[in-house]
Amino acid sequence: MTRKSSLWPKCLMVVSIFALFIGVGWSADEHDQSDINKRIENSAKVLDEIMATPDKAIPDKVMRDAKCIAVIPSMVKIAIGFGGNHGKGVATCRTERGTWSAPAPITITGGSWGLQLGGQAVDLVMVVTNQSGMDHLLSSKFKLGADASAAAGPVGRDAAADTDIKMRAEVLTYSRARGLFAGIDLSGAAITQDKDETRLLYGKFEPFGEILNGKIEPTASSRPFLSAVRKYSAQSKETSEYYGPSAGTSPAK
Repeated sequence: MTRKSSLWPKCLMVVSIFALFIGVGWSADEHDQSDINKRIENSAKVLDEIMATPDKAIPDKVMRDAKCIAVIPSMVKIAIGFGGNHGKGVATCRTERGTWSAPAPITITGGSWGLQLGGQAVDLVMVVTNQSGMDHLLSSKFKLGADASAAAGPVGRDAAADTDIKMRAEVLTYSRARGLFAGIDLSGAAITQDKDETRLLYGKFEPFGEILNGKIEPTASSRPFLSAVRKYSAQSKETSEYYGPSAGTSPAK
């Protein structure tokens, strides 16, 4: 009887530890889900703030002709002296219907460009300018400057970007730090699908191409980012067909 009694505290301890781990796991999942939703919201804010200053914004023509747009809010330097950089963000592409796809979580790593202006976090914007660049992005993993040609993008809402030699690039790249916004050379940086955050955002893994080709419904949390992209890409043909009167309404077929 004494032996059985002594086992109870041990059993209760095991159960308590097990419950603690389960609770931590649930808490982590909720935290991760909050992170991806916050990242989408911050990506929208980056576009809003950049485009709010006409003389320093991405040219209107660049945005109108964009095949895909990717935003990396608060990319950080993770190594000193070797350009070890890492950031997470989201990308969206034009679909065959002319609408913008649901956002696909992405990561950017590497690159020898480093972080200017003292090494603080930098917001990045990448604009895919043609079908070739879009095909590279849809492959779910490519390196700027190697697989896809990239160049620092022209700045200024009214810039004559169509006559600029940089427009030959498949990807135009921009950075913002300490309130300063300019084109930036991201050659050597690798862009890949963030599979973990894709699962968090959509509840399961969805292939990169399926998302960016418009075959996956956008989540309600995607509304701020997609609204900003639609606004600045100035597509009059685009309506709010992605969303009905209430959040979560499916796009019109």
